[in-house]
Formats: sequence, structure tokens, C-alpha cells
Amino acid sequence: MINLRQLTFTPQEYERRVDSLRQRMNERNLDAVMINDPANIAYLTGHFTTGYGTFQALIISHDLAWMVTRLLEESNVITRTWVDLTRPYLDTQDPLEVTINSFSEFNFRGKSLGIETRCFFLPQHFQQQMKECCSNFTIEDCTGIVEQGRIIKSDQELSFMQDIADITQKSMVAGQEAVAAGANEDDISATIHHAMYRAGGQYPAVAPYITSGPRTLIGHATWEGRTIKEGDCVFIELAGCKKRYHTAMMRTLFVGDPPKELLIAEKLVKEALAECMKAMKPGVPVEEIDKLSREILSKNSINATQITRSGYSIGIAFAPSWDEGHILSLREGEKTPLEENMTFHLIPWIQLPDQFMVMGLSETVYITPEGAKSFFDLEPKLIVK
Repeated sequence: MINLRQLTFTPQEYERRVDSLRQRMNERNLDAVMINDPANIAYLTGHFTTGYGTFQALIISHDLAWMVTRLLEESNVITRTWVDLTRPYLDTQDPLEVTINSFSEFNFRGKSLGIETRCFFLPQHFQQQMKECCSNFTIEDCTGIVEQGRIIKSDQELSFMQDIADITQKSMVAGQEAVAAGANEDDISATIHHAMYRAGGQYPAVAPYITSGPRTLIGHATWEGRTIKEGDCVFIELAGCKKRYHTAMMRTLFVGDPPKELLIAEKLVKEALAECMKAMKPGVPVEEIDKLSREILSKNSINATQITRSGYSIGIAFAPSWDEGHILSLREGEKTPLEENMTFHLIPWIQLPDQFMVMGLSETVYITPEGAKSFFDLEPKLIVK
């Protein structure tokens, strides 16, 4: 039985996640897995820290679980997770040596170990050294074995994300209220961050995107101090965060009388958002939602274009991104069927290069038998200031 500490979810929820992982390990004939992706570690244990740039590993066998971390990070394991066994290393020690020694300590000779070979936090040289030093057991690729569980959210996760949605909304409303002719992007950013943290949010994986005027055409741009003028389009995209879970939202504003092209774009985006949410039912291939969004948005006479995927899975995230798009994205060629309790950031977002404007209205949604439902109650529409 998992001991109750400062866990994000109930002990039973973590037991369910680990039991499910062990079933998948059985299917792949793996005696243990070594997990290095910080989001996967957080999913399985509740562990999170800003220190994930240094080596950390969660090793789960069929009867044991232990973590190898920098000594400084051991306190996070003790207080945030259910894991009782830790093997910390000093800053003067080689984490690979400590990891290999832990396998010897727990008698892993002759067994099979799965590692996340495509994990950014498990460098190629580390993998090579492991293979050279661990000849007494086999090493295989288990990339994606944890993500198979993450993609469908539990009821506890959905409830938690609903709470985070309130943080997202309060942050967005504060940002919208701060937009005015004469205000600058830095002021809007400060207002958003103040509202975000006052609402109980923690630092998101990515800073809010705040652009105005011609800068709205710059992809993934943050605030840069530009002063907003009459006739400017303003774009805000942000995510509320707590315990590394996120819900994201984008909204578009205009200062003054919006041009007809932007109003046409708003109509297109709202239609795409509504129709895609209706169509997002269990069993529907993901690529069909992307196709639907593109068909709606492409039928315009204002030279507006969608240049990105139509959405992505969202949940646990660490910098450099707040999404789970590497697990599943709404894009052409992705035939994975939607399943109940999947969660997505649905992003019908188009550029209007002739007007130096964008139109983006997004929702974080979860899949139900009747279609996608939004976590938000803030109406997706153009805000005119």
C-alpha cells in the first residue's frame, strides 16, 4: 500500500497507474523500466522539480520501485511521491555509476530493462555507456510505454484540470482587461502573471504569448514592450498550471473598430471550433478532426491560412512546451482513434498576412460520447476594446 505523503492524487490513483504500466511491461517481456522523462516520472509518482536538467531516473520492476536523483532532489522524492527507495548521488559522483550500482544491489542480473531511448533527458552517450557497462542484463527500447497510460485521463485528472481551468480563465480575463490603446505588452504580461498566481497557479511550462500589431504574425512570440495603438490586433495565448498539469487558451482582441476581414476570420474560427468539438467523439480518427478544421478555415476570400496542426493532447508538461503533442496531435496522417477522457487543446488559428493580424480562439477540451466538452465557460469570441 502506498504511504500518503504530499501527493497530488490519491494513493489508489498512483497504484492504478503503476499497475497499468506493469501490465504493459508484461506484454513486452520487460522485467523493469527506467523512466527519465520528467513528465512520465511525474505521472507515475507525483514527483516534480525545476532541477530536472540534471540526471534523474525512476526504475520500476514488478516488485520494486526506486529513484536515482541528485542528492539535492531527494527531498522532492521523499515529500512529493510514494517512492520509498532512493539512491541519491553527490555532485562529485557519476550518476551512471550510481544507477548501475543500484541494479547490482537489487540483483538485476540476467533480466531485461526497458529505457526511453528517444527521451531528451537520456543522452545518447549515457545510453551507450549503459550498454557497455551492463552486459549482465539486456537493454531494450520502451519509449512510449508510460505515454500509453497518460493519453487517457482518469476522473481524478479531469477534475484536477477543471480546477486549473479556473486559473487559466482568470489569467485570460485579467489580460483582456489590461488591453487598451496606450498600454504596453509588458503591462499586460505583469497583469496576467499577477492574476495567475493570485488564483493559485504555479509557473507554466511556457510563458504566455502576448503580441500586438504586426508582431501578431510572429510565431510563439512573448511580450516585448510594444505600446498598443488604436487599430491594433492583440493576441494572447496562455496556460494555467498546477503540479505540472496545464489547460491552455488563446484569445484575440482588437482595439478600435475591427476590419471586416478580422470579423470574417472570427466567424470561420468559431465555426471550426464548434464543428470540431461536435465531431470529436470516441472512435473518430484524429486526422478527421484536422481535416474538418482545415476545410472550414480554408474556404475564405481574405487570404487567411492555417499553418499549424489543429490541436494536441494536453496534461502534464515541463518546459520547453506545455503540450503532450508528442503523444498525440490533431494532424494529417494521424489515424489514432479518439477515446473518451482524452484531453486536447483545440486550436483553430489562422494568419491574415495582408492585414498583419491573426485570429485564434481555442479551448481545452475532453472527449465524451457526445463530443468534446470545454473545461472553460469563457465564450470564445473576438474582444473589441
